[in-house]
Amino acid sequence: MTQKRYTIQANGIRQYVVEAGEGPPVILLHGFPETNYAWRFQIPALADRYRVIAPDLRGYGETDKPAAGYDKRTMARDIVELMRALDIPKIALVGHDRGARVATRFAKDHPHLVDRLVVMDNVPTRIVARDLNAAIAKSYWFFLFHLVPDLPEALIAGREHIWLRHFFSDWTFDPGTITGEAFDTYVRAYQAPGAVRGAMADYRANAADLAQDKADADTKIACPVLSLWGNDFHAVGKLFDMAKVWAEMADDLVAVPIPDCGHLPQEERPEIVNTLLLDFLAPWKG
Repeated sequence: MTQKRYTIQANGIRQYVVEAGEGPPVILLHGFPETNYAWRFQIPALADRYRVIAPDLRGYGETDKPAAGYDKRTMARDIVELMRALDIPKIALVGHDRGARVATRFAKDHPHLVDRLVVMDNVPTRIVARDLNAAIAKSYWFFLFHLVPDLPEALIAGREHIWLRHFFSDWTFDPGTITGEAFDTYVRAYQAPGAVRGAMADYRANAADLAQDKADADTKIACPVLSLWGNDFHAVGKLFDMAKVWAEMADDLVAVPIPDCGHLPQEERPEIVNTLLLDFLAPWKG
């Protein structure tokens, strides 16, 4: 399967995109601490039926890392303008982690542009804040650490491999899942100038994200939603009733835990995830 890699100017930033396949468009939005490389197992599987588009989010990978614009409304607008630049009128949207926050905001702000939504291993910002207690704070320590201005960048510089090794070991069912070429690829991405700052800026938009989420808390996502999560991740599946969490967000909901899986279902259990995605996306005809 031939993959195209290119940059395109959209919403005032240069966005880096991997694309493959033809058919109804499906956009994949990665999370932290990743880039669009996270979708390397999904892109070929989906590209047999769909036009698959996987951008690096604002602040991540090869996409621009401007000083501002990391609230999820602006990041969702990045995707709207990417669609406009590519002449795509409507999509199915898949988001993991931070990408799921962008995708959720996209679905609420632009319901006419999305046919169906997949959210992977994500508890919405508003619900994390609302339910915050000592146990949640322990698992979400990095939310708070990443909010501190400048200090994370200073401590992580030159130690990106240590910082990333912690997350990839702690967040996976098998701590050896992300090793070798995959780990080296992510380390290189976060060693790039501005890359750690870009990821921190995503987290530092938390107050704005929370305000946006509270403003339309009573508005359910209009399209069909598939929520997937790793059954064994201490910060999501083990800590929240995920079916109940996403029932607050959407009425047309399919909620599926992935067994023997941590925070990275698309990388830890790609065969299961690909089967679930293809089944859920099947009605999307473009």
